[in-house]
Order: sequence, then structure tokens, then C-alpha cells
Amino acid sequence: MTSPSEATVLALPEPRPPVAVAAPAVEVLSAEKIFPDGTRALAPISLAIDQGEFVTLIGPSGCGKSTLLNLMSNLLEPSDGRLLWWRAGYGDVVSRGRQVAFVFQDPTLMPWARLAANVRLPLDLAGVPRAAANARVTAALARVGLGDFAHHYPRQLSGGMKMRASIARSLVIDPDLLLMDEPFGALDEFTRNRLDDELVKLCFERKLTTVFVTHSIYEAVFLSSRIIVMAGAPGRIFATLAIDEVQPRPESFRNSARFAEYCRTLSSLLARASGA
Repeated sequence: MTSPSEATVLALPEPRPPVAVAAPAVEVLSAEKIFPDGTRALAPISLAIDQGEFVTLIGPSGCGKSTLLNLMSNLLEPSDGRLLWWRAGYGDVVSRGRQVAFVFQDPTLMPWARLAANVRLPLDLAGVPRAAANARVTAALARVGLGDFAHHYPRQLSGGMKMRASIARSLVIDPDLLLMDEPFGALDEFTRNRLDDELVKLCFERKLTTVFVTHSIYEAVFLSSRIIVMAGAPGRIFATLAIDEVQPRPESFRNSARFAEYCRTLSSLLARASGA
């Protein structure tokens, strides 16, 4: 017969293994930026971007949105504080194969090169063999709907197509983190909405961590899982708004009462941030 003490021991459950928590894609840790001329662009900012998030930075002109994005891309270094990518330094994560891609406001395509060569540029710079690079270029162009335009020159493309090409050039390196600085700001509203539709589907399907800068309230609400509202002089985080809606977003979301309410809330936050 088993003694009470033995029964108690035998009844103990097996210990559960610890649940693995993915490291944030980017952590901004009390980082600030003061330029050589003395301009204080960013006050100390602390912010974490989780893997798979689509985070939008929005705020009045001059509030430091692009500066913060440039810190996340390692194009700028903080004057104080630090940034981590997947809990490590930028050089460490790049050496381990992580990729960070940046899409600028202007497509910055080489006018003398065909579209395929423009998209292949980062692979050429990385020394990827031509056959493998061409296969990745073909896949990236198809992903943004430009599969039939590989041999066109930039001058033969519309503004929206040029931005698609710029996005394809970023996707060709299979990035883990995509940073976008007002990529659709110069486009007409119809083209902008269509590219927003394509972008949100692409990021959701690939579970691509994305940080996006815009001045458009409607674009921010449609795309984002989280919106960071910034205020200026110096740049700082004023408020955060979560957009708790299904992804990818259907076109009908733009015409919904929920969309209108999110836009009203964000508009109010921006008005307050502009006067802060």
C-alpha cells in the first residue's frame, strides 16, 4: 500500500517548459538625438516594436518621425541612449543574417537601368550569384504586381509603379524588418489606397515587422496594428492608439463606423499633440 507521502509525490504534475517569448524586433531605449548644429530633434524615447507588428509613426511636421525611423535603420546613431535589434546590436544581428530594409519617400531608382537591375541592386552589392539573384528579383516583382515590367526603364512607369519597384527592391533581400518613410505621400488618393491595400496584405501574409511614417490619418488607421502619435520641439511620444481590427483589412473597413471612430480619435490626438 502506498503511503500518503508517496502518493503526494507521485501526484505532482510534470513541470511545464517555459513559454518562449519572441524578442522585440526593435527596442529604442531612452534614445535621443541632438544634431551637430545643436538642434534637439528627439527627446529621450523608449519604444519596443514587437515582431509581426505594423506600427505607424504620425505627428506634426518636424516632430522627429523620420529621425526616429533613421535611428531604427541605423542610418543615424543616437546622441544618448541606445537601440537594440532582437536584443542585440545592429552589427551583430546583420552578421547573423537578419535583414533590415528601408523604403524612402522617393523611389530613388537608377534611370539608366531596367527595372530588374534596379530591384537586383542590393543583391549585386551583397555578391549574390546572378542566377540566384535573378530568381529572387522575379519573385519580388511578381509579389508587387510588376512581373511583366522587368525590362522597362523607370521613365516608362507611373508614380505608383515606381513605388512598387522600390518596395520590390526592399523585399528582394527578404527583410525581417521593413522601414518606410512616407512612401506614398506624393501619390494620388486612388493609387495610394490601392498600394495601402497591397501593402497590408503583403505584410500580413509574410508576418513582416513594419514601421511606417505618414501624415495621413486615414492611411495610418487602415494599415496599422498600433499608431504612435508624436509631438515636437523636441520630438517625443505623445500617445499610442491600438487598432484592434482583423488583418488584412478589407476595403469595406474604410467605410465602417469603426474606421470613422478610429479616425476621429486619432484626429483629436493629433490636434492635442500639435499644441503640446
